[in-house]
Amino acid sequence: MNLTSIPALQDNYIWTLTDNEGKCLIVDPGEAQPVVEKVKANGWQPVAILLTHHHNDHVGGVKTLLEHFPDIEIFGPQETADKGAKTLVSEGDQVSVLGMTFDVIATPGHTLGHISYYSAPYLFCGDTMFSSGCGRLFEGTAEQMYQSFQKLNTLPEETLVCCAHEYTLSNLTFSAAILPHDPQIMAEFQKIKDLRAKNGISLPTKLAHERSINLFLRTQDPDLQRALNVDPSGRPIWHTFAVLREKKDSF
Repeated sequence: MNLTSIPALQDNYIWTLTDNEGKCLIVDPGEAQPVVEKVKANGWQPVAILLTHHHNDHVGGVKTLLEHFPDIEIFGPQETADKGAKTLVSEGDQVSVLGMTFDVIATPGHTLGHISYYSAPYLFCGDTMFSSGCGRLFEGTAEQMYQSFQKLNTLPEETLVCCAHEYTLSNLTFSAAILPHDPQIMAEFQKIKDLRAKNGISLPTKLAHERSINLFLRTQDPDLQRALNVDPSGRPIWHTFAVLREKKDSF
């Protein structure tokens, strides 16, 4: 399989997977034009769209893509039923496309019905986990997002986290402000600053790497808890996560 990221809108990535015959899968097409251009330039044949949630920057291109490719299959959660999804899927379902089987994982938090798709090594997680960060809590709670992170963190370390936005540098700017003496965070911060200065793409990222640089996967870390002035004793396990997300919201 060939994985491609198509830049869209302000900072979105529309992910595609293409097999050796040119058949392709499209993930969260926030707009259609860059997808149509890429498909035509490469002679691809779109066969399916995977939707993670209902926000327009993830579904805005579906209608136009349907006009170009009327037979394309479209999978998505219940909240995308009015956004073009033909087959509604939820936790525990599987989607078979391009000879691959994707497990559907419920990952509420950003939206209540948000889902992610996993077929080794690819994880399409929309606006749940970002490199060095997590999605805003527009509809769900910190507890829900924490539990969603725990689910994704059970996947193999070589998992490629294909999130939907180029937020890595802003996330690391926040992380460096929280833990300015953490060598892994600071090294990654400098690396991504240099990369983005050259308009490089920071994604996908490996889950093993995220376990060291993503503070939202390190909420049991005593150094992080001290930096946040959090005493976890007598608190729910997701309390540190909630405090971290609140600080990011106001950063």
